[in-house]
Amino acid sequence: MPDFRIGDTDFLLDGEPVRILSGALHYFRVHPDSWADRIEKARLMGLNTIETYVPWNAHSPRPGEFHADGMLDLARFLRTIGDAGLHAIIRPGPFICAEWDRGGLPTWLFRDPEVGVRRHEKRFLDMVEEYLDHVLGIVAPLQVDRGGPVLLVQVENEYGAFGDDRAYLEAIAEITRRCGITVPLVTVDQPVDHMLATGGLEGVLRTASFGSRSVERLQTLRAHQPTGPLMCMEFWDGWFDQWGGHHNTTPVEQTAAELDALLAAGASVNVYMFHGGTNFGLTSGANDKGVYRPTVTSYDYDAPLDEAGNPTPKYFAFREVISRHAPVPEDVPAVAAPAPELTVPLGDPVGLLADLDAWGESSVHGLAPVLDEVEGCPKIAVYRVDLEGPDVPAMLTVGEVRDRAAVFLDGDPVGVLEREHNERALMLPTAGGRLELVVEDQGGVNYGPRIGEPKGLIGPVRLGEEEVEDWTVWAIDLDRLPRLWDRTRERGAGAGPTAWRASFEARASNDHFLDTARWGKGIVWVNGFCLGRYWRRGPQETLFVPGPVVHEGSNELVVLELDVMADPIARFVAGPSLGPLEP
Repeated sequence: MPDFRIGDTDFLLDGEPVRILSGALHYFRVHPDSWADRIEKARLMGLNTIETYVPWNAHSPRPGEFHADGMLDLARFLRTIGDAGLHAIIRPGPFICAEWDRGGLPTWLFRDPEVGVRRHEKRFLDMVEEYLDHVLGIVAPLQVDRGGPVLLVQVENEYGAFGDDRAYLEAIAEITRRCGITVPLVTVDQPVDHMLATGGLEGVLRTASFGSRSVERLQTLRAHQPTGPLMCMEFWDGWFDQWGGHHNTTPVEQTAAELDALLAAGASVNVYMFHGGTNFGLTSGANDKGVYRPTVTSYDYDAPLDEAGNPTPKYFAFREVISRHAPVPEDVPAVAAPAPELTVPLGDPVGLLADLDAWGESSVHGLAPVLDEVEGCPKIAVYRVDLEGPDVPAMLTVGEVRDRAAVFLDGDPVGVLEREHNERALMLPTAGGRLELVVEDQGGVNYGPRIGEPKGLIGPVRLGEEEVEDWTVWAIDLDRLPRLWDRTRERGAGAGPTAWRASFEARASNDHFLDTARWGKGIVWVNGFCLGRYWRRGPQETLFVPGPVVHEGSNELVVLELDVMADPIARFVAGPSLGPLEP
């Protein structure tokens, strides 16, 4: 079997120096039937390795569970990489950041405040070991020294930016080895002295993450990694977008020049991202550096392959740079045809507040709970209480809203409280009536000290000076939405969130782009597959529909509009629109 190890100056494969030319491709952000296409395009760009994170919360949404099928079939993904003649790098966390909900850490980890997340605490380490035992049980048989593609496994992720618990890092490395990993281990940190010092381990190769000043960054890394190959584990070639911002891009020539400088210095690289893909479902994370900003559905990242897997100018620029330092195949990917354009009306509306039992299960609470305390930890919930106050205006206040609450009184909209604007109070026209709050978790913070914070209504909910009691909370089961019409007879578009549906004709396996610019805020499904969120706030104006979810002939489109559907028309357009660039 091949022998892969770390030498004094190089990675060594069967004793010969080898440079890792890798690209990040997250299997959980790409439809499985598209994995082979994206991997082949990586090979044609000149890459020899594919890197991926592993999201703990996606694989284990509830304690004691581990799912590894469909879009989470890591074994299939790794075998597909091997079949293409490429190698693989695995970064299993437990924390991954990655603009992913809560940085990949499961919500249920945070229910017990005594659990020491990302530190040397027995209960947390026991849960991490259970998780890694599952993940690395898949990875171990696919290591290069057993005939598989996996060359490297990472310990934690940018830990130097979070803490300095050396015993914790050592425990993660020990668990990783105990789970059967025999290939070399690596850590990654930003090329800042204190981060490389506190995030690294003796005997484990340190790597760095950066997107500019490549030569300088490599010098900083070398100061902390005196021997062994130099590697940029995340060469940032783009950036992610946030709702309410602009679409981020990086100049092709500038990024290509930085890649050239890195390779000219003899370093190995992992391009982050080679292909970003999509935060399908409600999986995007958020950042909070004083202001909460959720990440958009698209993870296009201005990468060499765009969100739909098509080569961009950056692809060909990177390919030319790589060709100066390593062999590149002669073939290039074919140019994709424009996506089909069509228009269909949305109809058959079903209002959320008219028949809540059709949308999810209810539970009774004395005081308003946080979403984490509600069964299933829903992303959307309806809080209802019957107020018995006088027919006079009254002030409704909430300690904090995380992240958005639309307020209704007797079915009529009163206003919206948004975390981003630090809104916590509004005036009700009367202190009596049925009060309903549609509460939405817009994505868990994935970086910094607010990771794992509870969601929903935080702190007391008061009417005037009195705390409101006796709540009923419906956890909205978003998996029910495509089948909602089988569960309810209450039809019609009233005030509040409303589900709509339509059918459209298509050819099998054609990618589509759904224009959402004329809609408000909501979620979309095609044939039961959740595409993700849309929001008129932008910058993103289209949702990507992967061809493998499209059927030959009739297809079903379902839209949950959480705000106002002023234009109930579904428009499929020829290509993506990710919004305006920074002026």
